[in-house]
Amino acid sequence: MPDRTVRFVLAAVLVLLALYVAQPYLQPLLYSADTPRAVTARGDLAQSEQATIRLFEQASPSVVHVFAQGAAQNRDLLDLDDEGGEQGGGTQTGTGFVWDGAGHIVTNTHVVQNAAQGGGSVSVRLSDGTVVSASLVGLAPSYDLAVLRLGRVTHMPPPLAIGTSADLKVGQSTFAIGNPFGLDHTLTTGVVSAVRRRMPTSEGREVSGVIQTDAAINPGNSGGPLLDSAGRLIGVNTAIVSPSGASAGIGFAIPVDVVNRIVPQLIKAGRVRNPGIGIIAAQEAATARLGIDGVVIVRVLPGSPAASAGLRGVDPQTGDLGDVIVEANGNSVHRLADLTAAIEEAGLGAAVTLRVERDGRVRQVRITTTDVAENRQ
Repeated sequence: MPDRTVRFVLAAVLVLLALYVAQPYLQPLLYSADTPRAVTARGDLAQSEQATIRLFEQASPSVVHVFAQGAAQNRDLLDLDDEGGEQGGGTQTGTGFVWDGAGHIVTNTHVVQNAAQGGGSVSVRLSDGTVVSASLVGLAPSYDLAVLRLGRVTHMPPPLAIGTSADLKVGQSTFAIGNPFGLDHTLTTGVVSAVRRRMPTSEGREVSGVIQTDAAINPGNSGGPLLDSAGRLIGVNTAIVSPSGASAGIGFAIPVDVVNRIVPQLIKAGRVRNPGIGIIAAQEAATARLGIDGVVIVRVLPGSPAASAGLRGVDPQTGDLGDVIVEANGNSVHRLADLTAAIEEAGLGAAVTLRVERDGRVRQVRITTTDVAENRQ
């Protein structure tokens, strides 16, 4: 009896050992899925997913791909390297969106500036793949905004719904649609990371109230819409902060309240009348190094309101400081953005009261704003 038990145990062990050794060979024979597998029922999408899908389906037809070529590039289409962002040789690509039923397209100035300056051409690819030529209506470099107008199209895409940036809250959802690296109609999501940021643009100006978002924004997204969860436009994507040039979760958008003020002016007149007083201000870094709190006037434009009021810039011969603006309409001025905000709030043709320091003395000056572009020399 004991011998039989031992033999039985040994036999079982041998069988198990054989199965263990043969397992890698038996498993593919027994379990290989050599025919299409049955689809597992998923069930309904989550409500948040359904809402995002609806948002993209409604908004994406209004988003376009913008191609701007300098004059030299028009002679050879092979030079067009469609990867998004600025390309070598003067070709730039970016994003835009339909503003109204007349076919006006809003994008960034820096997306089309090569074509604008070099007599080149701009074309737009619609969401259905149709490529349409576009004409430049107007540029507002101080706000990094540009308006194009589509040529003849069979079916005009619908304009985006307009929201407001005045009541945005940190933490609310954001949705960016664009063409990063030439990839058409990409949707990225995130939240409002911060509000009331300041972003420098050209000609020493800053856009205030800028929206910061962590929705992925890459080269090629410039000029595209930033939307809220209702699918309304709340900003125009314009810049990223990234050492590598790719998204690092810090993107910036021009607030829609600024866009809604500037774009109609561009459509109507082709340019924006910027209220100003006719000064060239020192860079903030240089002012900070000198320990000065205020706006240092480097140069006063001839024939400007500042010149008429007797304001003085830095002496080009000696380098001695002239006037430093420390207050505008009762509000302290620490940097150029404070001054431009006060002037823009006053508007064109309005009086602005400045407190100015010169040689340790403070005086009050009353200046009427004018369109600085018309007085710039």
